[in-house]
Amino acid sequence: MKPLTVTSTTPARGRGAFEVLGVFLKLGLTSFGGPVAHLGYFHREFVERRRWLDEAAYGDLVALCQFLPGPASSQVGFSVGLLRAGWLGALAAWCGFTLPSVAMLLAFAALAPDLSGTIGQGLVHGLKLTAVAVVAQAVWDMGRRLCPDRRRSAIALAAIALLSTMHTVYAQLVVIALGALAGLALYRNDIEFDARGLPITTQALQRRVSHTAGVVALVSFCALLAGLPVLLRFSPMLGGTAAQTLGSFDAFFRSGALVFGGGHVVLPLLQQQPLIHATVEPNELLAGYGAAQAVPGPLFSFAAYLGWMMPGAGGRIEGAALATVAIFLPGLLLVVAALPHWQALRARRSTATMFAGVNAAVVGLLATALYSPVWTSAVHAPIDFAIAAAGFVLLVRWKTPPLAVVTLCALAGAGTAVWAG
Repeated sequence: MKPLTVTSTTPARGRGAFEVLGVFLKLGLTSFGGPVAHLGYFHREFVERRRWLDEAAYGDLVALCQFLPGPASSQVGFSVGLLRAGWLGALAAWCGFTLPSVAMLLAFAALAPDLSGTIGQGLVHGLKLTAVAVVAQAVWDMGRRLCPDRRRSAIALAAIALLSTMHTVYAQLVVIALGALAGLALYRNDIEFDARGLPITTQALQRRVSHTAGVVALVSFCALLAGLPVLLRFSPMLGGTAAQTLGSFDAFFRSGALVFGGGHVVLPLLQQQPLIHATVEPNELLAGYGAAQAVPGPLFSFAAYLGWMMPGAGGRIEGAALATVAIFLPGLLLVVAALPHWQALRARRSTATMFAGVNAAVVGLLATALYSPVWTSAVHAPIDFAIAAAGFVLLVRWKTPPLAVVTLCALAGAGTAVWAG
């Protein structure tokens, strides 16, 4: 294959960072449809239109970010910014793509207390029914793609069984770890993998991230993941606000660190965090998740809404900022840690077998969340089921844009509330 000339290293870093910020700000305002759609927008913008990457490099970058836990579209965007304009470009890409959706969800969180009338409550209930349709679509799509045979389907069913009987904050981590072990045991000789050499643009990305930077990122990730729970044991000594801040950061960091399979999986992880479960009502959580489907940009911005709704941690704006940084940070640290070693990781057959099992377990994780809290908190009457089912069919069969489905479900919820009133 004839490689495309890499133009991303030529701009001055300051000018290049402003260019990256402008491009990603436009994407952050217009990229509706969730992670898969985001990757399509990125392909059109960076491969077809601007030619910052060639086809092979973009495919490799997407493969790496889907291999890692975290928000894949945000990780790809961060890496594109890094390639184009160094570390400033990476920061600009993340800010441009993320902050518009954060601002929109904070606006919804600020207005939510005023939605107390019949119509307002109906709109909020419609958003909760939107969450039923969206999560059901995610289970449907991921199940077909990630559980294509009996063994992976069995892993998903085993995950559902374990999650229905385990009532601990570590349940998701245990299920993911067991899924990895099952993949290693069941697919040792069956999973195909690609160990070809990396194209020139991905090699350029690896040169942007030194081995030292990769080690620092990995050590930081592991230290935060293992160290935050230890610090929480001593949090009463820090005082009320400091302890709340530390607990909030740990809850969102841990959720971001365990998300395999896309942004939809973040819902059950966040819902199971004790601090979030204790401070955010299920109705508020599902309404915010439904609203997150209506805004462009990454689904992880849902954390900003929760940070606003949680009391303490220094204030609403401070809580939203803390939650946003904490949930995105582990995925970005992992992509920095992996870039210098991606070729060696991909050449290992055990990598592919392990993540075959992890992805199947993630389907079970999301299916469990579809029942509780999504279904149990939203579907209370036959008309609720009809609205959620209509949203599901619109998404899956008619390929209706998510924004339109959110609008229709919200209006249906409001209309139902008025009729019942």
